Amino acid sequence: MKIAINGGHYPGLDSGAVGATGLQEAIVTQDLMKRVARYLRTVWYDVTEIQENELYQITDASNNFGAELFISIHCNSAASTSARGTETYCYQLGGVGERLAGCIQSQIIKSLGTVDRGVKTANFAVIRDTDCPAVLVETAFISNKEDEKLLADSTKRDEFAKAIARGITDLVAMGL
Repeated sequence: MKIAINGGHYPGLDSGAVGATGLQEAIVTQDLMKRVARYLRTVWYDVTEIQENELYQITDASNNFGAELFISIHCNSAASTSARGTETYCYQLGGVGERLAGCIQSQIIKSLGTVDRGVKTANFAVIRDTDCPAVLVETAFISNKEDEKLLADSTKRDEFAKAIARGITDLVAMGL
């Protein structure tokens, strides 16, 4: 199984969202990407890590790799600091992408107890322009004080990474 993991945004060029403490989304997602990839490699998946500045570079890298699944990892942000929780996006409902989103969402909620904001659809380029089932995981709100603490904590990041990896293996175990 060939899996592409994308850490959203690009350290040094595009920080993504920034929390009240200065925590940068690009740094968090880079760490999560590496951890998820490591867990998937331990169960013999062929994994590529992609963190580029341009969206077309991300989708091209995934497509050129021949990915069978694509997962983009992000930290959410909102104007309201009360917004919190996890949500996972797929391009459209009714296919493998939706099932993958559901597996990852379920594992994160069970493992970390974040607010369940559900599986949703979106027209994001990284999930629309890949040649395989793709999801975008909004792990937690970096703009929320409690969620930002989760994202800043190395142990909690590891729990997020394990949950994402388990969500992927759950889908594969179901036979895609």
